[in-house]
Amino acid sequence: MVDDKLAVDEAERAANYEAVKSSVQSDVDARIAANAGVSDDDHARRIEAISDDMRRTAVDEVADTRREIERGRVAARISQIVDYIFFLIYGLLLLRLLLELFAARESAGFYRFIKSATDPFYYPFRGLLPSVSTSEGFTLVLSLVFAIVAYMLLHLAINGLLRLVGHRKVEI
Repeated sequence: MVDDKLAVDEAERAANYEAVKSSVQSDVDARIAANAGVSDDDHARRIEAISDDMRRTAVDEVADTRREIERGRVAARISQIVDYIFFLIYGLLLLRLLLELFAARESAGFYRFIKSATDPFYYPFRGLLPSVSTSEGFTLVLSLVFAIVAYMLLHLAINGLLRLVGHRKVEI
């Protein structure tokens, strides 16, 4: 009898074990299925959020690039205008320098025109340096040479500032 009772207990334990095992198995399967469904939805939401962020960033970068290109175009156009004005000043001052150097007649209309056109640009430098003259009347007006050099430096500085404004900045 003792032997039978042990076998019955063992069979009962095995049956209980299988029942608990199948119950746990079904719970685990249900949780995995639930988590799998949530994970797929959550994963899809995260992917959508990341793609939305990337789209917004790309659109913002394109807009920023357009603004920077437009700013560069404006700076380039201003630089062209500044170049034209300074080249005109250089030309007029060089003509005056050559006319002074070759002792042009002061009564000539062209000489008076060049002198009156360059006086506003030459005025701050007039008398700054002594002029070198020859006995034949040829004069090298060093103040005019200095004025041309000073305007060249000013021209370079203005163009440098315009390049800073128009240059596209790249961030890493």
